[in-house]
Amino acid sequence: MGRSFFLSALAALALATPVAAQDASDVLVIAHRGASGERPEHTLAAYERAIDQGADYVEPDLVATKDLVLVARHENEISGTTDVADRPAFADRRRTKTIDGRPVTGWFVEDFTLAELRTLRAKERLPHLRPVGARFDGLFQVPTFAEIVALVKAKEAETGRRIGLYPELKHPQFLLRDEGIDTVDLLLRELAAAGIGANDPIFIQSFEITPLRRLDERSDYKLVQLVGAAGGPADEPSMRYGAMVTMDGAARIADYADAIGADIRLLLEEDGTPSGLVTAAHAAGLKVHAWTLRKENAFLPPPLRHGESEGGRGCPEKLWTLLVRAGVDGVFTDDPAIAVAARQGSTCGQP
Repeated sequence: MGRSFFLSALAALALATPVAAQDASDVLVIAHRGASGERPEHTLAAYERAIDQGADYVEPDLVATKDLVLVARHENEISGTTDVADRPAFADRRRTKTIDGRPVTGWFVEDFTLAELRTLRAKERLPHLRPVGARFDGLFQVPTFAEIVALVKAKEAETGRRIGLYPELKHPQFLLRDEGIDTVDLLLRELAAAGIGANDPIFIQSFEITPLRRLDERSDYKLVQLVGAAGGPADEPSMRYGAMVTMDGAARIADYADAIGADIRLLLEEDGTPSGLVTAAHAAGLKVHAWTLRKENAFLPPPLRHGESEGGRGCPEKLWTLLVRAGVDGVFTDDPAIAVAARQGSTCGQP
């Protein structure tokens, strides 16, 4: 984000009246990989902390083991989120694969059975920014999707409130084409086995189009087309995300999906005012969920940073306010407690 990003909008915000409580009260707080700003991402501890902080949905990224079990990892390559590189027994599993058109070297979930994966331990992916999360390195296993569902159901019983699931299929076409693993089929089977239907609070998301179309043909679950600030779907290399979020593009997405999950940079102009994306999506009958709200200075535009440290806490609350003013229906966040408090009216770390 450029240094001028948000400046005029922030000036206007300083003079404006606060967002009315009713304007923000329906905006979903989606725990991005759990409370990943405080615990190693995609661990049961991160999901439980997010739920305890009031998140409406928890978001597991799903990949599959060699023996066809869905597990939660940000990517199928796991050297950045587990201690696999320190395990001599698995040194020979290191390899290079071409994933979505680029070479990736490391260790891949699909080359491990669940039993083998269970011997590994999760670690903080961004220890230089999140030393708090790194304190928990080595304590948690890689969870299965079934365990995440069980946790959600247990927390629903404990709290008496509904807690949504927001799974993302990671690299589904690569896994199907190159590894023979159909994560669309695996996910539908697991949801059926868990008794989770289309009327339950669940969204299924992907950056790719083909898996969403397959899900639309086979189920009535709410589906979300993810779009980035650059590039396009790996399974449709001729398409660009930018063209998918115009009026015409949003109408085409509405043929198979129910929402767009958009990079914040697509939702706000350089001056912090709303882009046309929310208008286009809402006109097509689509919800819009923004990603990703984070507290660290490294992820915030200069006007919202406090101090010089990249890992220092800035003011994500102001970014929340701009997103709500833009009309989004939900926000992915690494810090559910901050987002829940911002929804209730807190500003810059103040209750």
